[in-house]
Amino acid sequence: MSETGEPQEVSYRRVLVKVSGEALMGSEAFGLHWPTIEGIARDLADAHKAGAEVAVVVGGGNILRGASVAGRGLDRATADHMGMLATVMNALALEKAIEEAGTPARTLSAIPMPTICEPYARQTASRHLSRGRIVVLAGGTGNPYFTTDTGAVLRAAELECDAVMKATNVDGVYTADPKRDPDAVRYERLTHDEALAKDLKVMDAAAFALAREAKLPIIVFSIRQPGAIEDAVRGRGRSTTVAP
Repeated sequence: MSETGEPQEVSYRRVLVKVSGEALMGSEAFGLHWPTIEGIARDLADAHKAGAEVAVVVGGGNILRGASVAGRGLDRATADHMGMLATVMNALALEKAIEEAGTPARTLSAIPMPTICEPYARQTASRHLSRGRIVVLAGGTGNPYFTTDTGAVLRAAELECDAVMKATNVDGVYTADPKRDPDAVRYERLTHDEALAKDLKVMDAAAFALAREAKLPIIVFSIRQPGAIEDAVRGRGRSTTVAP
């Protein structure tokens, strides 16, 4: 809020925030760390209160990552479907935390399970966003062999979002892994073509290619910083923008 009490203008009217499952672990080695989830939920709620319509795609790597268990007695399609179920568990936890933060939320799953949450439909999700609810999107694309990063870009394109907010453990895209290379330099801005050509590992190639086709900017920032999601929708804070 401004000093006069009026909402400050956001840089992006409708956004899709991609949150990894690992981000929900906090200090835990596995599963959910509730204080961490509450902090992310408050940040999402603050971004919504700032004036943005907010959709969230959540991963499942804190519980099970399909690609990592495939081949250990499981075929890839079965393993990926198990990973999608993990995202539903995370989405339900995040939905509850967002509502406790004072903002209405709805979980929609690409895998229909109507006794637990609503099935995903583009029109339904868009209607929820227009009515002031944060929409938590679970189940990835609903298909094996696709990551939740690709699912995030797909949903952002379907819902006519202005940007994809990629919340990571680092404050942008670097020339190398900053945790391993002290000389790594953060990019301020990249094109989708540059990200693909440099084989940068922030998102998989299918996600970058889809974002390029849909002309969707991707804002990469650290979720570890308090208020980072609100800062990103306001167009401030440390980040890297990947855009046409």
